[in-house]
Amino acid sequence: MRIQLTSIYVDDQRAALAFYTDVLGFVKRHDIPLGDDAWLTVVSPDSPDGPELLLEPSGHPAVKPYRDALVEDGIPLAQFAVDDVEAEHARLTALGVTFTQPPTDIGPAVVAVLDDTCGNLIQLIAAKA
Repeated sequence: MRIQLTSIYVDDQRAALAFYTDVLGFVKRHDIPLGDDAWLTVVSPDSPDGPELLLEPSGHPAVKPYRDALVEDGIPLAQFAVDDVEAEHARLTALGVTFTQPPTDIGPAVVAVLDDTCGNLIQLIAAKA
């Protein structure tokens, strides 16, 4: 068993695609029209055949209260591994990304939390060697 696909709810798929590719640096993998929405996935450029992140439309009525509660409590919806949290924080801050938690040493790792502009908090994490 392995994780091949996971999803994140987004308010606007096209805006999410722009943020996740142009800002975070992911690469579009699939963009298949499905009515008003699309099967829209991105992957890491370091692992183009690896796990995909589905930019899932947030239209279901359960999504808004779920995401609002997570954001209110400061809980990230997803975590992305990076080599250097401080370097990513500096790069993304220069691009206008808002962080709700700056780089923080939590012992075995360094983490930071950003607002993905699509309704979610995302944690960046770099495990210490």
